[in-house]
Amino acid sequence: MAEPSWVKHAVWWHIYPLGFAGAPKEALPAGTAPEHRLSKLVPWLDYVLELGASGIALGPVFASETHGYDTTDYFRIDPRLGDDADFDELIREAHARGLRVLLDGVFNHTGRSFQPFQDVLIQGPTSPTAPWFRISWPDTGTGNATQSTEPDYEDFEGHHHLVALNHDEPEVARFVADVMKHWLGRGADGWRLDAAYAVPSGFWSAVLGDVRSAYPEAYFVGEYIHGDYAAEVSAGALDSATQYELWKAAWSSLNDTNFYELAAALERHNSFLDTFVPLTFVGNHDVTRIASKLKDPELLPHALVVLFTVGGTPSVYYGDEQAYRGMKEDRQGGDDDVRPVFPASPSDLSPFGHDVYRLHEELIGVRRRNAWLHSARTKVLSLTNEHLVYQASADGSAANGPGESGGIVVALNQSHQAAELELPPSASVPLAGNGRLTGTNRVALPPRGWAILSDGSGR
Repeated sequence: MAEPSWVKHAVWWHIYPLGFAGAPKEALPAGTAPEHRLSKLVPWLDYVLELGASGIALGPVFASETHGYDTTDYFRIDPRLGDDADFDELIREAHARGLRVLLDGVFNHTGRSFQPFQDVLIQGPTSPTAPWFRISWPDTGTGNATQSTEPDYEDFEGHHHLVALNHDEPEVARFVADVMKHWLGRGADGWRLDAAYAVPSGFWSAVLGDVRSAYPEAYFVGEYIHGDYAAEVSAGALDSATQYELWKAAWSSLNDTNFYELAAALERHNSFLDTFVPLTFVGNHDVTRIASKLKDPELLPHALVVLFTVGGTPSVYYGDEQAYRGMKEDRQGGDDDVRPVFPASPSDLSPFGHDVYRLHEELIGVRRRNAWLHSARTKVLSLTNEHLVYQASADGSAANGPGESGGIVVALNQSHQAAELELPPSASVPLAGNGRLTGTNRVALPPRGWAILSDGSGR
């Protein structure tokens, strides 16, 4: 399945709306009027453009019990964020600026208050929606099931408040397809599929075949953490998958002073690009922020350089571009630190994050001027624990039209000492960084230095 053509130019700014807008931690009482927090995102759309991003990837915006991943009504905007009018305004304002909008769909499991599940608890095994879930009914001893006590049911990874859907049930597939088409019809441009790894690939294939027949330009990226990404994307007819392997190598190789790990991850990354273009990131709503993850903050630019100079569809988690810090913890409320409230407008941001913001602007600028990087392959040219030189070049596919081929060379030095690294003869004009050409085929990097150079061999 070929991804939509517009994705080649996509750089996402990823937002967790409930946190961003300062919503309460739990659903509003029934009958409470919506609180129009979704509109708080609109003043930030010009900021997204100035950063260089081309779309906003939203975390959950649908009615839920708490954190958004316990959905209760897939056809309703969470009242803590607003209503349909607020969603329509956000779509309208984003599209007016040329920004795409990606939604977060939680289709592996639901919250307990999801009405089809409540109907089952009330009506018992005869409920029309009983087949939507994997339920074990108590036995009366006569071989007949009863709903006098709550049945046992499959949940998501031991979280009993998250009720797993039965993906073998055709009505569930029809329901999910209807949800996707409803919001695509209201202007969304695609879906991130939460916990896609827990859903049979055949389910995704069937659902997306239905949805694409109506919305062929929609984009679908599945959340996969481990496993055979390429096989899952292919079997599920997805466009992409989250590239957790590269995320891990980006920070771990810097913390451990071990560029061999990153080099191995880049080789694996090339193999994925033979099948699909991964969604790449160094931060998201589920992990410790990159500025906190790195032991040495001076190496933050190195992680960002990797993000923006290898193949992939890059995503920047809100606040990372301002060097926000935050730790993910395995406890109740352990996500709160990485899902903070944002100020009312960009003018209210602290000035201390400006340098990292400018670095994002610079690197995204390099990315946008070299659209071929979307599907670029990398080749390691020089490698030690502390030094890495790699070449990124266009894949030569028909997707790279006239003037869209190219090449760059990236040199990274994570040592505390200055280094002079060898370059290929084709490397020439510095595009970004603090490196300095020193005669033929060499670049001088200061301690913790880096450079991106134009590479004529890719043209």
